[in-house]
Amino acid sequence: MVRDSLLADCIRKDPRAEHELYTALYPMMMSICSRYERNRQDASARMNDGFLKVLLNLKNRKPEVPFEPWVCRIMINTVIDNFRRERERKAHETMDAPVSEYAVAEVNDYLRNMEAEAFAALLQRVPEMSRKVFNLFAIDGFSHVEIAKMLGIKEGTSKWHVSHARQTLQQAIAQIARSTTASTVLP
Repeated sequence: MVRDSLLADCIRKDPRAEHELYTALYPMMMSICSRYERNRQDASARMNDGFLKVLLNLKNRKPEVPFEPWVCRIMINTVIDNFRRERERKAHETMDAPVSEYAVAEVNDYLRNMEAEAFAALLQRVPEMSRKVFNLFAIDGFSHVEIAKMLGIKEGTSKWHVSHARQTLQQAIAQIARSTTASTVLP
C-alpha cells in the first residue's frame, strides 16, 4: 500500500519520492506490461511510459479512486495506446492455426500444478494480437465489446482471438504435460 504522504511528495515532484514510488510499483507495473509485450525490453519501455503518465496525472487522481487499480488501468491503457500506434507497422498475423486433439484431463491436471511464471512463459507462445485480447478478456476482465472498442476490431474478432489463444495454450500445455508424463514413467 502506497502512503498518501509519498503521493503528496510525488505531486511536488520530489525525485526521491518519485524513485520510491517507482520502486514500490515496479513489480505490479512490469507484470502488467510483460503480459502484453513479447520481450522484456518492450515491456520495460511500456512500463516507463505508463509510469510517466502516472506521475503526470497524479495530481488529477480523485482521492476516492483506489491508487493501485488506478495505476493498473493507466498501464493497460498505455499498452493499448502503443498497440494502436504500432498497428500499422506490425506485420499481419496469419489466422490459420493447426488444431489437434488433446486430452483435456491431462491439460487440466497439468494446469493445477503450474506456476504463474510458467504460465506467463506459455502465454508468450500465443501470437501477439491474440495474447493482447486474451489478457484483456481473461485476466483483466474486459468484455468483448470493450476490447473491440479499445483495439478497433469487431466483437467477433475479439472472441476469435480469445478462442485462438486458448487453443494455442491448450496445445502447448498438452504437449508439456505429455512430455512430463513420459519422462516420469519408469521403463
